[in-house]
Amino acid sequence: MIKSLITGGAGFIGSHVANHCKKKGHQVIVLDDLSGGFEDHLPEGVTFIKGSVTNEKLISELFETYQFDYVYHLAAYAAEGLSHFIRRYNYHNNLIGTVNLINESVKHHVKCFVFTSSIAVYGAGQLPMTEDMVPEPEDPYGVSKYACELDLKSAEDMFGLPYVIFRPHNVYGENQNIGDKYRNVIGIFMNQIMQEKPLTIFGDGTQTRAFSYIDDVAIPIANCVDIPEAYNQVFNIGADKPYSVNELASVVAHQFNVTPDISYLKARNEVMHAYSSHEKAHRIFGAGSGIDLNEGIARMAKWAKVVGARKGQEFSNIEINKNLPEGW
Repeated sequence: MIKSLITGGAGFIGSHVANHCKKKGHQVIVLDDLSGGFEDHLPEGVTFIKGSVTNEKLISELFETYQFDYVYHLAAYAAEGLSHFIRRYNYHNNLIGTVNLINESVKHHVKCFVFTSSIAVYGAGQLPMTEDMVPEPEDPYGVSKYACELDLKSAEDMFGLPYVIFRPHNVYGENQNIGDKYRNVIGIFMNQIMQEKPLTIFGDGTQTRAFSYIDDVAIPIANCVDIPEAYNQVFNIGADKPYSVNELASVVAHQFNVTPDISYLKARNEVMHAYSSHEKAHRIFGAGSGIDLNEGIARMAKWAKVVGARKGQEFSNIEINKNLPEGW
């Protein structure tokens, strides 16, 4: 049986990837420290190990025990805006943790290392963002993701470790951590509505993103190991059509049958417009799910109403307090 390690598999995207890999017949081993995930997100039949990718000894033991065929690395603290203020944590968790996995993957002859990067690597480049652009990340999160991409390419050149790199963006859907106030604006909006609080928007809400339903991301990630043409390639994945945050607020409010009550906060340091081309991914993986923003939000809202509001989680180890955004 094919044995696959999925880091961050109790989290949002990771739990969906774990589910799709299980359906493909893989023996799935999930490693997650539950800092942003929940055990009840885990698909039935997976092996769960609580731990961190930063634990070098644990990682070594897991590879020795299971002799993985594939590694799907989704564990990360993916708060772009917050990463400016938690630089040490960001690099230790997102970069050094990845290097621990790459080292063991080389030693144990893993057949493919699947890495979930981010369009944060592009920075404020030309639009739409395409894979042939030279990344110019503008925040420590994007820097750490791009450093991991470069390290993977180096490991392939030196040791022949095959990889597939995905750059998803603004992913939403069932199992998202709606209690995280630092990231995932759709989850934040839903949580605020269910707590009868105003929707908070940084700046004037005209910033745009192409909000991506989970099926447009998790399915290609799970399937890529079976597609030789995907190996040693980088792919943007997600939705094609950008929307403003103001438009998003209206769509979310509509699904909860409320009128948007918006509190505009001081603009934070972020890229104003971010969306990417997916022509390359469509050539290799086929068309997307066809689920547009209205349908995707409806599906997530139905799930969120069942799980209910979640208390906002404070990040306990802010390293720099200077210029911290309003409301954080």
